[in-house]
This record gives sequence, structure tokens and C-alpha cells, in this order.
Amino acid sequence: MTSRSTSQFQTTVPSDSSTQSVVFVVDDDVSVRESLEPLISSAGWRCETFASAAQFLARPRLAVPSCLVLDVRLPDLNGLDLQQRVASDRGDMPIIFITGYGDVPMTVKAMKAGAVEFLTKPFSAEVLLGAIQSAIERSALALGLEAELTIIKDAYASLSRRERDVMALVVKGALNKHVAAELGISEITVKAHRGRVMRKMHADSLAHLVNIAARLGLPSRH
Repeated sequence: MTSRSTSQFQTTVPSDSSTQSVVFVVDDDVSVRESLEPLISSAGWRCETFASAAQFLARPRLAVPSCLVLDVRLPDLNGLDLQQRVASDRGDMPIIFITGYGDVPMTVKAMKAGAVEFLTKPFSAEVLLGAIQSAIERSALALGLEAELTIIKDAYASLSRRERDVMALVVKGALNKHVAAELGISEITVKAHRGRVMRKMHADSLAHLVNIAARLGLPSRH
């Protein structure tokens, strides 16, 4: 890896280190780990290194933006197999592959499985740090969407059974009078339930409520 200026890749480091973005490096070559750690740290990210897939998998998941810089060839679980584990358990963690033995089929397989970059050694500091910056941004976005979904699920859990029934019909496009007929209640009662649904789900319009229902996986009008 060639050494170049890293200033353009520096990120803003939060004052609380517990929320600082983390770059995990998994490579069995100690010289690679020792060279990448100071480089990544100098760019403003926290760096944690591991010599094997098993060591990395034993690390508890962190709820902060992160990415994984991963060697393809490892002494235990190979990089592509570890990629599958990460994709299923830590979907908010993008992967950047590094290898000295890359070939086209391997690269295609890794990229199809969701890797954000596949770098063949030697690579420049600029290229690696640029890939990490992109991966961290993608991770932050994924975590944000995950947090939003948690809030939506909690709001939906707060609805009464009748409010859920009303919401299910409303997002399918049913008018108040049709909801009333379907549920055997008055239109005034439907309006009251509908108003509570909108407030509890923090929806400012019907279109917004339909979008929320879609994120929850609820059937809606096509």
C-alpha cells in the first residue's frame, strides 16, 4: 500500500468515543494489521483489528456506523464465507475486501454478495480511505433506517386492536363509510379511531400512513 495524504478523508470525530464510527480489519497478516490501524485512526475512525474470522465474530455488535475491511484468505473461515455471516447478522456493516490473490470470479462473487469494494494489494491509502468513507456513510444510513423502523414498530404496537383494524382498511383505500360497514361501527367512531391512528403513528397525511404501512409490511392499495 502506498502512502499518501489522508487529510481529505478525515471525518468529524464525535466527542463521545462510544458513538465513534468503527472500522474492523480482519487479516491474518500482522504487518497489514499494524499498517492499517494507524492509517485508519489518523483519518478519524476507531480501528479494531483481528487475526481471524472467529475473533471478529466473537466481538459483540456495536450500534454505530461501521465497516469491515476483510482479507479474502483467512486461516479459519474464508472471507467470502464470513461475508455471508455478516450479511445475515450485521446487514448495516458494509464490507471492503482486500487481497493479494484476487481473480475475476472471486471479485464478481464478492460484489454480487454486496461488497462495496474489492481491492488488490498493493493499493493506495487514498483508495482505501475513500472506500471506507463511502462504507461508513452507507452504514450510517442503514442504521438510521433501522432506528426509524423500530420507532414505527413501537408506535404500531401501541394501537388497539380496533385501531389496527381501521388502519388496515384505511391504507387499502376504504372510505370511512366502508370501514364502518366492514367493522359494524358508526362513521363517527371510525373517524375517532382514524384520528388516533394518525396521531399514534405520527402520520401527517393518508399518503404518509400508507408509506408507514408499507414499511411494516402491511397490505395496502395497489
